[in-house]
Amino acid sequence: MNNPVVDNSAKKDKILIIRMLASADVCAIGLPAVRFFQQQVPEAEIHLLTFGEVAKVITAAEPNIHLHTLSADQWPDNFYQAMESFLGLAEDIIGEEYSQIINLDTAFMPCFLARFLQDAGEPVTGNFLSMSIQTLLGKVEKQTLEADYVNNTSTYLDSTFRGMYKWMTPWWQSPNLPDGGYPEFYLNQCCDLNIKEIQQKIKLAADKRLAQKAKSQKVIGLSLENSEDGGQFPYTLELKKSLQQQGYEVWLASESQNNPKTLLKMLAASDLLVCRANGDRWYAQAVDCPVMLITGASEPAILMPDFATEQVEPCPKHAVQYTEMITEALTCNCDKPEDLTESIDSIFEHLAEEQTNG
Repeated sequence: MNNPVVDNSAKKDKILIIRMLASADVCAIGLPAVRFFQQQVPEAEIHLLTFGEVAKVITAAEPNIHLHTLSADQWPDNFYQAMESFLGLAEDIIGEEYSQIINLDTAFMPCFLARFLQDAGEPVTGNFLSMSIQTLLGKVEKQTLEADYVNNTSTYLDSTFRGMYKWMTPWWQSPNLPDGGYPEFYLNQCCDLNIKEIQQKIKLAADKRLAQKAKSQKVIGLSLENSEDGGQFPYTLELKKSLQQQGYEVWLASESQNNPKTLLKMLAASDLLVCRANGDRWYAQAVDCPVMLITGASEPAILMPDFATEQVEPCPKHAVQYTEMITEALTCNCDKPEDLTESIDSIFEHLAEEQTNG
């Protein structure tokens, strides 16, 4: 009997995952998705399409991943220029001959990209535009494309994920909230991935200066400039001073100069991050830094921090919607520096008790 012929020319499976939102979001969702598919299809070559500065973080976390990064110049604010850029990107992707393309993104342009690829016969799953590219380009040419279609996710988003409709609901009001907050909800309940353990950890050497400080005092990071609830925290410098008077080493997120890798190293050397509802919460989780959320008007169930202040109505004096008003006469309901300092003292006492009790 002749020996069977082994075809060594068979191409290795290549899977492209698309997640192009902010870098902290890519760490919270894109990175766990990559690791999930590495485990599910260990023989496949996994590629990730991202945006901006996240490349340095993903490379540090998973050096074997094939990373494709779109720069800010390649994703301009101008809608028509962005379309041209993404059409060029689509041609490059088609040339890669992927065996599977999974779009985990919900923004318009990544969904436009996924729809173009789908219409071109590529093996696309996940999120895409509800309108065919031919119809879309026809409307663009005739100038009949409505702004609401581009700007309203519920209008343009379609998906092969059966659970994606849940993304449009107030899921945080559910009695059975996922322990991992938004990433666990999105990946498992919306994208149907059924990941038993969301792997978001990133191993990086801690910032040397802060690590040296941590030998003799607690190190606290403050990330209070931005918040998804639109509120502004007005007492950052006062809080920093109050904490320093208590003997803490305190640094501000702005000191990282918007470099995600630098920020991660600073967090890796810290004992606590105090933040508003922003993506730095996910950076902290990636390096096992406990988080205290100054909740404001945000929903803490989305971020699932280790500790949180009470939820309050938007501050009449510092919420964005009130900035056009005469603010001097309005009463501020933001958390006060002295109260936050007291809460932070209690957090460290609690963490010390937990460590003592094993």
